[in-house]
Amino acid sequence: MTQVKKSAAQLITIASHTMSAEISCYGAELQWLATVDGKDLQWNGDSAVWQGRAPILFPVIGLLEGGQYRIDGTVYSMAKHGFARHSTFEVTASTANSAEFRLSASDITRAIYPFEFQLDVDFELSGDTLTLGAVISNHGDTAMPASFGFHPALRWPLPFGQSRADHRILFEADETAPVRRINAEGFLRPDPQPSPIAGSILALRDELFVDDALIFDQLNSRRVTYGAAEGPQLEIAFVDFPTLGVWTKPGAQFICIEPWHGFSDPVGFAGDIREKPGSFEVAPGASRMLSMSISLRENGSS
Repeated sequence: MTQVKKSAAQLITIASHTMSAEISCYGAELQWLATVDGKDLQWNGDSAVWQGRAPILFPVIGLLEGGQYRIDGTVYSMAKHGFARHSTFEVTASTANSAEFRLSASDITRAIYPFEFQLDVDFELSGDTLTLGAVISNHGDTAMPASFGFHPALRWPLPFGQSRADHRILFEADETAPVRRINAEGFLRPDPQPSPIAGSILALRDELFVDDALIFDQLNSRRVTYGAAEGPQLEIAFVDFPTLGVWTKPGAQFICIEPWHGFSDPVGFAGDIREKPGSFEVAPGASRMLSMSISLRENGSS
């Protein structure tokens, strides 16, 4: 791989023979994903609706009670979804079909997250599949608590001629467990809700998202297929993640299918962040690897 350095405004383009993608150094955020014949698969980031496209969620997901967390007796402040999505990453390598980005601990991050972390995020297009990977490394001498999530916003409807109302998410297994929701303030409610999935099919409709995201934290599946029953679909695989968030703003032209390892603070949570449900720890000198993929599938292909 050729070693390169890019400015904060730089966009890196990668391509395969069937798809192309563009990633920004700002947030290591996927800016667009499209077929080579120009069909956009990803939301365009319209700021009048929601300016995100595919933010990286690290080192927290969702909100912290009071905008703060406690660790080893000290209180720190951190904004929703953490700081990675608003940070400039260094491009450490790039080829025609792949790119690698890095964010490392700095004086700015240590003031709100006192760990010697390194976050490497990579993108690779191979044929009809975009793979997104993350490696979270701890270069410090104490265990490092963290959460991590991908947040891709996909077109709803997809650009293949089917109506928005015909779109659904098909899970690879039946999902009968209840789902979790957040309250009006953005914190995880203690009361699980009945699942809107019928067998393995989640029929997408706006009223599902009036109360924000659907949070699936007792999943049997690690793969879903999104789209209409007729025509091309997107397959999203997330083997390393125990939780899936599904979200949109009612009426918006996107659906976010979000693999998570973590979520918002439970209502009233006041413990040390090491005790927070859904989070994980990276031991000193160790790394945690997480990945997902988005594949374009013709109807009935696998």
